Amino acid sequence: MELITNVTEYEKLAKEKLPKMVYDYYASGAEDQWTLKENREAFSRILFRPRILIDVSHIDMATNVLGFNISMPIMIAPSAMQKMAHPDGELATARAAASAGTIMTLSSWSTSSVEEVNSVGPGIRFFQLYVYKDRNIVRQLVKRAEMAGFKAIALTVDTPILGRREADIKNRFTLPPHLTLKNFEALDLGTMDKTNDSGLASYVAGQVDRTLSWKDIKWLQTITSLPILVKGVVTAEDTRLAIEYGAAGIIVSNHGARQLDYVPATISCLEEVVREAKGRLPVFLDGGVRRGTDVFKALALGASGVFIGRPVLFSLAVDGEAGVRKVLQMLRDELELTMALSGCTSLREITRAHVITDSDRIGRSRL
Repeated sequence: MELITNVTEYEKLAKEKLPKMVYDYYASGAEDQWTLKENREAFSRILFRPRILIDVSHIDMATNVLGFNISMPIMIAPSAMQKMAHPDGELATARAAASAGTIMTLSSWSTSSVEEVNSVGPGIRFFQLYVYKDRNIVRQLVKRAEMAGFKAIALTVDTPILGRREADIKNRFTLPPHLTLKNFEALDLGTMDKTNDSGLASYVAGQVDRTLSWKDIKWLQTITSLPILVKGVVTAEDTRLAIEYGAAGIIVSNHGARQLDYVPATISCLEEVVREAKGRLPVFLDGGVRRGTDVFKALALGASGVFIGRPVLFSLAVDGEAGVRKVLQMLRDELELTMALSGCTSLREITRAHVITDSDRIGRSRL
């Protein structure tokens, strides 16, 4: 295999290797896919203001998330059905994350159960939760995640209905017959019916609770002592509500541009959320991160860390656990390089003054 020098190169290789239905499911966004492109392009409009003549012989990238020490501010986002990418699926991803000293978030719709993922050994893991209409299912699932040693719940709040993913409709996407949604297998909810459009969209319409509202965060707090991260916040108004209802953290996310098209890139929403949070809870960024420079930009705009999704899926498809390890290492190395060339020796030295955004340029042009 040709030497892979950056994270993006895995996508082309994954496309060559995966069945079209699977690649399209992982890669595509909603409708016109404007937000999918913008999640990446918005990073390219943020430029650096590096500082020079600073001793950068030692660079510390370690950080703390919800009381857990990790090696770097780069974590793994929840991505569904990873055994479509590689036979080891989520188990390989969990091992790679633990090896890198960082956090993995397991999707509710994983093809390995919480118990199976726990069995790979030690590691800091969060559990992503969809709230089903049957709240007893939610209670059971959260309790199982707790028992399996998961340390936080990442509550997805942007999916009362599945976004219109036209590639999945064309492909009549469904979970391959040899796989199940393992966490739901015992509940007879582990498979998807074949339909004339997207099998996942039909599954969501049948199972996921559209009545989910802010009061349900309070309800979740009555069934678990785990901290609850709210995943899918993109505005100041919802940041205020997340704080009011006791969220432990916010993940600024547009669901990988797979829900509502023509929402801004997450990196474009980040500063609004951070300003409203005022340090009262940590804010993380999910979406579009492909370079260590992207990580630095997010940190400079106030993120406490970032989550990566598609790079994990594509590297898993290409080279299993070793691929995921390599993606995490490449991003770590690139972040270290960016910090050194910007004159930062620790994460707390990365400040808003290290970057220039579109709004900065507009402000300056008015002066």
